Amino acid sequence: MLNDALFQEACSALCEADPVLAKIGKAYGHPPYWQRSPGFVSLVKIILEQQVSLESAKAHFLKLKSRVPDMDPALLAGMSDAAYFDCQVSRQKASYLRHLSHAVLDGSLQLELLERMPDDEVMHHLCRVKGIGRWTSQVYLMFCLSRPDRFPEGDIAAINAIRQLYPETRAYSLPEIYQFASRWSPRQTVASFFLWWWYLRSKNRKIPDYSRLD
Repeated sequence: MLNDALFQEACSALCEADPVLAKIGKAYGHPPYWQRSPGFVSLVKIILEQQVSLESAKAHFLKLKSRVPDMDPALLAGMSDAAYFDCQVSRQKASYLRHLSHAVLDGSLQLELLERMPDDEVMHHLCRVKGIGRWTSQVYLMFCLSRPDRFPEGDIAAINAIRQLYPETRAYSLPEIYQFASRWSPRQTVASFFLWWWYLRSKNRKIPDYSRLD
């Protein structure tokens, strides 16, 4: 698992090994060590972040939280499509949040046990819930469980960053991109943070203020 010291060591090692990441570090400094609290609320947020901007997802979450302040799975499971729509949550994501809530309520998904599982088992358990795929489970591993060697498959920002920063990859298929990313193993998580950091800074996007309280 990553911690503050290991994260900075990984940043330095990646900059020594990869001239492109070194240029990002020189231009913008090392990326933040983004973390989120493990558990139900963070997983709700990650589901809301699927295929939309972080700003939009945050706005939708805040509307949802204004309706269900304690983010009680039982209340989320019982909400109607209309109630979710009032929170700007699509019917599809409403379905996903209900499936997640039911899985937590019936014990088929015990989030507290994931911290002790290897990465592949975490992904297996999470992906059994409708609406949670490889991207969602990998982001949970990276941000909530501080696993050091994950790449967020399907992440448009990370994939486009690779294609822009490494010209030889511009015609690569997605499997080839993922194979390319494996060059950063066992530090793929930290390399992905560099890619996101470059994407956000180079495009003057708002920097997420994640913390263990997020």
